[in-house]
Amino acid sequence: MISPFDTTFFKKMAASRHHVSCGLDLHCVPDISNCLSFASNSGYQFITAPIVHPRFQREFILGKSKNRSGAFTRSDLLLTSQDWSSLIVGKLSTWLNLDSPITHIRKNSEQALQQELSYAAHLSLPAILVSLKSEDCINLARCIYSHILASESYQVWVEVPMQAAEDLSEVYINKPESAEAGTVAKQTDTWDWWNTFRGVCNTDKKFGLALELSADIPSEDIINRWMGEPIRCITVPTSLFLTNKKGYPVLSRAHQQVFEGVFKLGVQVLIKGVNRHESIRYYQQYMDHLWMSRPNDDTLAQFARGYEDYLQVPLQPLMDNLESCTYEIFEKDPVKYTEYQRAMYEAILDKVPSTEKDIGAGRGPLVRAALAAAKNAERDIKVFAVEKNPNAVVTLQNLQDEMWGSKVTVVSSDMRDWNPPEKADILVSELLGSFGDNELSPECLDGAQKFLKDDGISIPESYTSYLAPLQSPKLYSEVVQMKDREKPYITCFEMPYVVRLHNRTELASPQPLFSFHHPNRDEVINNTRYKNLTFHIENNYVLHGFAGYFDTVLYKNIKLSIVPESHSPGMFSWFPIFFPLKEPIQLKGGCQLQVHFWRCANRKNVWYEWCVTKPVIGPIHNPNGRSYTIGL
Repeated sequence: MISPFDTTFFKKMAASRHHVSCGLDLHCVPDISNCLSFASNSGYQFITAPIVHPRFQREFILGKSKNRSGAFTRSDLLLTSQDWSSLIVGKLSTWLNLDSPITHIRKNSEQALQQELSYAAHLSLPAILVSLKSEDCINLARCIYSHILASESYQVWVEVPMQAAEDLSEVYINKPESAEAGTVAKQTDTWDWWNTFRGVCNTDKKFGLALELSADIPSEDIINRWMGEPIRCITVPTSLFLTNKKGYPVLSRAHQQVFEGVFKLGVQVLIKGVNRHESIRYYQQYMDHLWMSRPNDDTLAQFARGYEDYLQVPLQPLMDNLESCTYEIFEKDPVKYTEYQRAMYEAILDKVPSTEKDIGAGRGPLVRAALAAAKNAERDIKVFAVEKNPNAVVTLQNLQDEMWGSKVTVVSSDMRDWNPPEKADILVSELLGSFGDNELSPECLDGAQKFLKDDGISIPESYTSYLAPLQSPKLYSEVVQMKDREKPYITCFEMPYVVRLHNRTELASPQPLFSFHHPNRDEVINNTRYKNLTFHIENNYVLHGFAGYFDTVLYKNIKLSIVPESHSPGMFSWFPIFFPLKEPIQLKGGCQLQVHFWRCANRKNVWYEWCVTKPVIGPIHNPNGRSYTIGL
């Protein structure tokens, strides 16, 4: 049996859509070898089993158990080391109470926990599972985190119910004015349990969530918040299954919709509880059915597969010459150049006869689109293809010799330095980045608009950046891992990253930030910007940073967008951008979040600065461009 904890194998398996990795939770395991064989024969890839018998509640005196002599649990000889390290998730004893106010209970639990964690390490278990019962888990989290820091290799699955049952125990005897007399239903937010635990553990990547599916499905906002957490496993109690007409277990439509979300995260499934149907195998088969019935990925998801939550430093095509493979990737976009061609077609019809200049020509896709647009419009045009990358110019010159001929003039020059022989009616550029202006389109087009006649058309004619607050322990952990020993630690948190956002939750809808228009006819051109945005936060969250998007008007009503609410279907040329925060900020439901954002510039560089001022005041990130700049 291949280990489901081999992430390389599991990702390949997920991509191939063959099977879901499904485990079986066992409460009591009298013979672990037979139980493992039974689970394997029933189609399960792993089991969860108590590290120590559930009824063996030890008491310690001077660090030694006084309950009985002999071994406190089963022998490691019962399975091979390969089986222990790949097929068994060890469960901590449920009686442990490390946050008890009673000293001897707390100390006894600490020693028992240490015993179980040490044995799990001895067995080389791939993961241990600890179940939370409340938000009082700080000492528990500290003890496990301390043990993990001592170079233990296993993962920790923290089991939390998606939604707790209503607590009807709170009775207002001396009721406040705002409360009604009698018993009050108090809904427990179990996300706070998990948030407390992972906060104490410093959002360490070894800690993941084992989310237990609840009978009652919470609101969409609450589900989306869970989907932004590092879910390793979703636990499904057998009590949630219904029985169809043929006698097989099925889940309600509402529960199935939850799986549509969690399966996108590549999680494993754990079946928990007594068998309520003819065969325990049926639960695994049903999970496989849900897995294989998932909707097919759209074009963007197919293109981005393998890049989810992978941080990339934004390109700087003005300062650096892009490689051939980079051009090739983005030239495959099925939407971007089609819309550019539509925009040019409309502009050509409005400007006849025309001379067109294509700046930032790359390897020629805009030139091809311009010639195709002119052919469709039945107009003759002359194209100047201006490109600063000498290597891309080689491609353009070959295309000129072999295909374009005299219709196209290739110019090897920075667009800001070239003096054109004549002015153009249409100026077409491909200079937009994930945040709209972050590849210095404003500075480039301001320098190139000398090409354009006074009544000329710029494509694009405008673009706007957008910002949205983001919760993503995954991205925060990835930024932590970006540390460069040659640079200060803070550098990693003071620069943006291009990333295919995946395991995250947006805390509010994106809001527009900076806008630019071309041609820019301002008397004094200034591309620095400053704006503050206020977001209303509906639920408890942790703020890890901000997602950045943009949209653009190419010409008239022809637009491109990567803003989630208006994303151009099928377009994959741009991933969003992520601006991290040095320290995560706890947000309470109903609060106001205010962020300030600057676009700064000097003669050599452009850079962004950002800070949060509500609900708490935080430091400026990247002051004076000390960690990250974009070279002019």
